[in-house]
Amino acid sequence: MTKLNRSVERSMKILEVVSGSGVCSLAFLADQTGLPKPTILRICATLVGQRWLIQSRSDGRYRIGSRFPRLSEAADSIDTLVEAGSGHIMELSAATGLGVDLAASVGNGRVEIVDTTRRFDVHGIFPDCIGYRPSPFRSALGGAFLSALRPDQMVEHSDTLTAHMKGKDRAAALELPTKLKEIRTRGFASREPGYWGRAVDYGGIPSAIGVAIRAEDQVVGAVSLVWLAETRSVEEVAQTHLGRLTATAHAIGVQFSSHVV
Repeated sequence: MTKLNRSVERSMKILEVVSGSGVCSLAFLADQTGLPKPTILRICATLVGQRWLIQSRSDGRYRIGSRFPRLSEAADSIDTLVEAGSGHIMELSAATGLGVDLAASVGNGRVEIVDTTRRFDVHGIFPDCIGYRPSPFRSALGGAFLSALRPDQMVEHSDTLTAHMKGKDRAAALELPTKLKEIRTRGFASREPGYWGRAVDYGGIPSAIGVAIRAEDQVVGAVSLVWLAETRSVEEVAQTHLGRLTATAHAIGVQFSSHVV
């Protein structure tokens, strides 16, 4: 009987858990696989090096990477955006001293945060945001993404976006045409004051400005600067850092295009 390779077997077990769960912490992987944490860290480091896994810098969690073998030849667009944007958002965060969120299009006019540089000890805001889908009407990421869509794309998504909207989201949806015109004029979207207050477990209320990421003629996501609302105004951050934010979005779009060609 052929002896099994335990390292390969353990690696496959880890990949199965991450693939099935989406985003996994070290503790979750240890619970699901029964493997010691040092063993998981060693295997995951190898898988990250091969880009079969991606590790979030903000909380150390793992998700499937762009080189993980798939049925289709093209890498998943979300993984590709993370790979294209990872270094750029780190550079932007270091240059501005602010948190940076990267969001990818997930269809129907919505985006999902797929990477972030947020650290509570540095930025004072809730860092565990990967996997969250911000409001298309009240968030900087959602507004930036919608403002870059063509009119026909907006018409296509309008019914889905407004379905089941209530309260402040519904009120913001009714004002969307005016808001999108304002975003295009200013060159960035901003978070509605006080938005997302109930979604955080700790830290202060954040403020943010965002711009869309375009890859050739396609809008693939958005990127935003995030900071404690009480520390500075939207106008101050936009005046100081909008140029860097816009340049980062452009660089990510160019790198994304080169990955999918």
